[in-house]
Amino acid sequence: MSLPIDKSVMSVSRNILCGLLGWSLTVPVFLSSEIGGRILITKELTKKRVTLPAYQMRSSALPLRKVQGKAANEFERLAIFLEDPGLKQADPVQAEIVQENLHFLPDFLVVPVGSTVSFPNSDPVFHNVFSLSKVREFDLGYYPAGQTRKVTFNQPGIVQVYCHLHSHMNAAILVAPNAWYTRPLSDGRFSLSEVPPGVHTIVVWHKSAGFFKRTVQLTASGTETLDFTIPVRQEE
Repeated sequence: MSLPIDKSVMSVSRNILCGLLGWSLTVPVFLSSEIGGRILITKELTKKRVTLPAYQMRSSALPLRKVQGKAANEFERLAIFLEDPGLKQADPVQAEIVQENLHFLPDFLVVPVGSTVSFPNSDPVFHNVFSLSKVREFDLGYYPAGQTRKVTFNQPGIVQVYCHLHSHMNAAILVAPNAWYTRPLSDGRFSLSEVPPGVHTIVVWHKSAGFFKRTVQLTASGTETLDFTIPVRQEE
């Protein structure tokens, strides 16, 4: 004996099922945009020589082992970042530039706003670390081997660093304004992911060649590819 089918129940069930399926098809998908590309270096680096006053102190001019130079990797001397206002900032970090064998190592550092950089002296001579950059002006004084000094960088921009005692020593710190910054791979390729949609200014900064900028407009799921040619002068 078959039971009677309640058509009203079937109708309600069908409506519920269709509603569930319809909801599942309209669940929002969070899409992200990406900016990528490649950096092309056209010539070898000509490093700008900065002549600064050198001051003599006890043991400041001890002879040190001469460093054998190596071919410059220009991609290690540049960074890519977005400079648009309103983008979220990255968490601050603790970083280090060592004074070793009368050099700053590394001679180019990228950190987000709010980061602190220490400058330990690993040489058997006195050093001094200072900067006249508007982004962060400081002078850490003279200090011997085994000591260190620290500086916190609360504003974005480029900070050029020198030593009063050794005029050839120089380094650069790029303080990134937000979370979208990167360094290129060994072949010059770079990528910035999860970029908010909108109009953005992408900046490439090279330690010797300076600034290169482009403007892009991203959709919610767009990918923008940009190539930059960085012309650097040949060493004479």
